Amino acid sequence: MSATHESQNKKILNALYYGATLTPLLALHCYGCMRLGARVWDLRRQGYRIERHMVTDHKTGKRYAAYSMPRGNDAEV
Repeated sequence: MSATHESQNKKILNALYYGATLTPLLALHCYGCMRLGARVWDLRRQGYRIERHMVTDHKTGKRYAAYSMPRGNDAEV
């Protein structure tokens, strides 16, 4: 894993840990991350429990993933 991926993983983990819900567009804008799903996969492999919710944009009808962490002791496996 490259240093850029590790840096993005830390920023994304921090945001999720403190209650943010991240979408691919938000991750691109805030962290320069073009592959949020890959970063979430990295974090899950490290043992973090991250939930995915599918969201439908009511204007366009397009679907996308939104990621969050459960609160409390469920956050880490």
